[in-house]
Amino acid sequence: MSFGKGSHLHLIDGSAFIFRAYHALPPLTRKSDGLPVGAVAGFCNMLFKYVEGNTGPDAPTHAAVIFDFSSKTFRNDIYPEYKANRPELPEDLRPQFPLTRDATRAFNISCIEVEDFEADDIIATLSCQARDAGGRVTIISSDKDLMQLVGDGVEMLDAMKNKRIGPDEVAEKFGVPPNRVIDVQALAGDSVDNIPGAPGIGVKTAALLINEYGDLESLLARAAEIKQPKRRETLINFADQIRISKRLVTLDCTMPLDMTLESMEVREPDHGTLLEFLNVMEFQTLTRRVADKAGVTPPAPPAPAVTLPDAAPEAPDAALPIDPAAYEAVRDIDALHAWIDMIYEQGHVAVDTETTGLDEMRADLVGISLATAPGRACYIPLLHRTGGDDLFADNTLTEGQIPLEDALRLLKPVLEDPSILKIGQNMKYDAKMFARNGIAIAPIDDTMLLSYALHGGLHGHGMDALSQTYLKHIPIPIKSLLGSGKAAITFDRVPVDDAVRYAAEDADITLRLWHLFKPRLHRAHVTTVYETMERPLIPVLAQMEMAGIEVDREVLSRMSNTFSQKMAALEAEIHALAGETFNVGSPKQLGEILYDKMGLPGGKKGKTGAYATGADVLEDLATEHDLPGRVLDWRQLSKLKSTYTDALQDHIHPDTGRVHTSYVIAGANTGRLASTDPNLQNIPIRSEDGRRIRTAFVAPKGKKLIALDYSQIELRILAHIADIEALKQAFRDGLDIHAMTASEMFGVPLDQMTPDVRRQAKAINFGVIYGISGFGLARNLRIPRGQAQQFIDTYFERFPGIRDYMDATVAFAKDHKYVETLFGRRIHTPEIDAKGPGAGFAKRAAINAPIQGTAADIIRRAMIRVPDAIADLPATMLLQVHDELVFEVEESAVEDTIAVVRGVMEGAAHPVVQLAVPLVVDSGIGDTWAEAH
Repeated sequence: MSFGKGSHLHLIDGSAFIFRAYHALPPLTRKSDGLPVGAVAGFCNMLFKYVEGNTGPDAPTHAAVIFDFSSKTFRNDIYPEYKANRPELPEDLRPQFPLTRDATRAFNISCIEVEDFEADDIIATLSCQARDAGGRVTIISSDKDLMQLVGDGVEMLDAMKNKRIGPDEVAEKFGVPPNRVIDVQALAGDSVDNIPGAPGIGVKTAALLINEYGDLESLLARAAEIKQPKRRETLINFADQIRISKRLVTLDCTMPLDMTLESMEVREPDHGTLLEFLNVMEFQTLTRRVADKAGVTPPAPPAPAVTLPDAAPEAPDAALPIDPAAYEAVRDIDALHAWIDMIYEQGHVAVDTETTGLDEMRADLVGISLATAPGRACYIPLLHRTGGDDLFADNTLTEGQIPLEDALRLLKPVLEDPSILKIGQNMKYDAKMFARNGIAIAPIDDTMLLSYALHGGLHGHGMDALSQTYLKHIPIPIKSLLGSGKAAITFDRVPVDDAVRYAAEDADITLRLWHLFKPRLHRAHVTTVYETMERPLIPVLAQMEMAGIEVDREVLSRMSNTFSQKMAALEAEIHALAGETFNVGSPKQLGEILYDKMGLPGGKKGKTGAYATGADVLEDLATEHDLPGRVLDWRQLSKLKSTYTDALQDHIHPDTGRVHTSYVIAGANTGRLASTDPNLQNIPIRSEDGRRIRTAFVAPKGKKLIALDYSQIELRILAHIADIEALKQAFRDGLDIHAMTASEMFGVPLDQMTPDVRRQAKAINFGVIYGISGFGLARNLRIPRGQAQQFIDTYFERFPGIRDYMDATVAFAKDHKYVETLFGRRIHTPEIDAKGPGAGFAKRAAINAPIQGTAADIIRRAMIRVPDAIADLPATMLLQVHDELVFEVEESAVEDTIAVVRGVMEGAAHPVVQLAVPLVVDSGIGDTWAEAH
């Protein structure tokens, strides 16, 4: 198609899409090889949405995605410091840039980049060419640098806000029409791109000057007429710098291009090519969406790139096709009896529950699915109701269901029978649902934890992901039954026939995964890990979660009010310091106050045009002015209020009056548990206000809370693993390890140790474990980077065994593609051979994993032993917070419980590992968690 009158060209700012995708989405890695792909996933979703939305009379006839070729361009020849202040790209983003080009081509959209020129110059040249040819142009970007192009058939579109930017919007932003934007930018400069401009002149002042004098050259020629002395001197003294700045901000509309406008004609994607790319990237959701649109079957997910030596299936039946239409609905007692007989004959059964929600403490049981062999599965509907997706329909039970009480009465013996193995996926959830209905399900196997023991570090362990990876089958998505958003229904409203296919499939898939995974434990040498630290933890955590911890709502409410009052006082103080009122919670308004009005140094704008006002920026600015420090205080209070004192009130169970957190067993690669809904592990304890939140966690009358905490467990493990004699001896002698480290490093006698020197040693001790850099330590200690690096170098000189351990661990990871804890837990490291920015992260993760993983194994072993140890005591284990366990105990048994639990915790490594240093456990007692900690 030729390009001319009536043509409409879309020019997409590729970099803006990439950075928006990167910052908007959580980190994501490709499961097969650990390649970071989060930004690529977001980029592809944006392109898909873009392609889907290009319909109607305003649709483009031509389109292209424009990228920067590299960071160096002709502008660096004009001004070598151009963009010199730009921070390094994040380690996990750099390898994703070429993949976004591949994605663009896979969507069959023109992909353009030119060496020595920026994407903005390409956009400028194409816009001018299209305008001259009589066509229209829409630049899909919100970049202020492109606003000089607006007008005469060229407009911009901020896709995030769905806002069109024409001459009026440009004038509103810059105070001048588009053809004078470069004059304003030349005066105001740009700290992000390191364009110097005129010192002390911002956008508003620049616009006033340009509007008064007409254009930049007229202004500079008549600078001597300006009455304000400082402004006059600036324009006279920095005239050459201002002219250089104008050259830097002026886009090149005449650059040579090999492509033509005609070559950018909009084309439908080739679905085969696009599906192949999306499948290789393992974007399964988008793959399905594209396949559905094309009316084709989505390709099977690729096999994992890392194949374990035990990859051969033990059960050929596990590879049989999965056919949801073959599953049975168990609607009467006779049919249920037949299934129970099959279970007794088989000796094992996969079990899954369907409920009205994800909160096990509040959800109702709707149905139960069973599977006794691959392809042989059923669903027992129990509480499905009429009305479909009409939430206001009556609650009449659907016909053809076994009464809940009758079904549970018949299933209870088999589910509690010690000779029948019950298999589930994330069995902790189902165990709690059955427990609330009077069934103590046991013994159990969990396919999620089997995968976690086998594949920790390789990929996630959710059932859908495991099914796609190991069975090459995409399960029925739950959203296809429940919907999403405000229109979503609960599972009891799903028609029984649909529920059968979905629920029985889950049980079938779970059983097939069990057949694949269970035999591999022995060959992978992780049987002990699974049998001693994974499977036995399920009932322990289930009991802790069901017990919950009592929370005083009134204390939280009073704290919320107190925080509100403190925030209001801080806002008044901030407004006084600023000289005007503004929304303290708005980063955009805050940036304008700090930099445009107050003129504080170092202002950097992002792609959105707003100044960066993150915590690290404000911490640096707090040394220059009081306002940033007050904003940090306000933000901390705001987070405490919204995340804890307000939110925790919603988590108090209406029947128990307690908060019931849920622990994620297979989340972190190293074995550490995570707390969710609510997260009780991240309550801040460094600030007084943060510590005060723990006063709301209380012991009932006649009881106490006790907390037992491992002392410096990861440093003790480091001393053992790295065989650092000085550290080992210090721990044996019970010395202050941070003071001892400071003495060793800095030659300061222990009796002359200052708090500041000890603090530096503490930061280094803990920083080294996590592979801290000189830059990171400098920020933590607020010292020059060179001094921080010298501290780290001195540390390795004084304790050379640590460097030896690090080098040996990385070498082992490279040879074996995994590292191990002292207890045999394998943390796979598929990305250990990565090149470029990702290499550093991979090495640090491999070095830290055996230390953090061993600490996690030790507390897991302790938690598994504790219930039996305190069985005769009036004590209940309630919480685990990293290295700490919290108990609720009758007052009369406090000391006995502490003695018993301390013995279990300090001996948790035995007899598998004989540590060269003692494990030491500190304890506390109180009426509140704050007092006990």
